[in-house]
Amino acid sequence: MIDLLQMQKAMILAHLREGDTAVDFTMGNGNDTLFLSRTVGETGKVYAFDIQEKALESTAAHLKEQGAPENYTLLLASHDRVREFVHEPIKAGMFNLGYLPGSGHKEITTMRKTTMPAVEAALDLLAPDGVLLVAVYPGHEEGTLEGEMLDAYFATLDRKQICVTKIRIVNSPSSPFFFVCEKK
Repeated sequence: MIDLLQMQKAMILAHLREGDTAVDFTMGNGNDTLFLSRTVGETGKVYAFDIQEKALESTAAHLKEQGAPENYTLLLASHDRVREFVHEPIKAGMFNLGYLPGSGHKEITTMRKTTMPAVEAALDLLAPDGVLLVAVYPGHEEGTLEGEMLDAYFATLDRKQICVTKIRIVNSPSSPFFFVCEKK
């Protein structure tokens, strides 16, 4: 069986190097933030966004417990505000749309009205040979609608500038899937 998380990391590692800048657009419990922090190392930078204080606290504790390099900025802000905080090109960005795992608050999810401008900003910030991963969780209504919105949007992008690949388990329609956007 394909391990989607390992596949996502492999896609990021094909582009992200020590000293680069990366963004975790949906910090959650900090697993992607930790992965990005370790990948860019002491000389790199990681920005991580979430709107829930619990996510920020959980991520800060996780990064400290795991001995992450102190190269990160945790922001209690919506990912659609990325341009207020990130003023340099990024080599990698990660979105895990949906709700905070383990929070018990499945009613608090990413929303189309902020996801779309955040994805557009992320693509604008993406450096040449950069990569943006967007994981979609269609197991709830907003997740399904976010996935449909992104599918339609990514189909309009010029392939000569950004190549977008969709990875999905075909015979499991409610399983998570992801888009890989690679800038030329």
